[in-house]
Amino acid sequence: MQSVTVKGEGITLDLLLWRAYGVRGRILLEDTLALNVDVARLGTIIPMGTKVLLPDLPAETQGQSRDVISLFG
Repeated sequence: MQSVTVKGEGITLDLLLWRAYGVRGRILLEDTLALNVDVARLGTIIPMGTKVLLPDLPAETQGQSRDVISLFG
């Protein structure tokens, strides 16, 4: 878990998660709101200086493997 301080204007929780974790950060929105109950009360735009706790990403799961069929030999 990491703590992030908002240092810009127009920062949303989605944007914080995207900057910290990239595309995979989208899955952490509910967990982040559960850790930071007061952030939801602040509105969509998080004020500068607000500290937000970000949860850790879950471990990546390996996808299923498939047999490959070659049409040309």
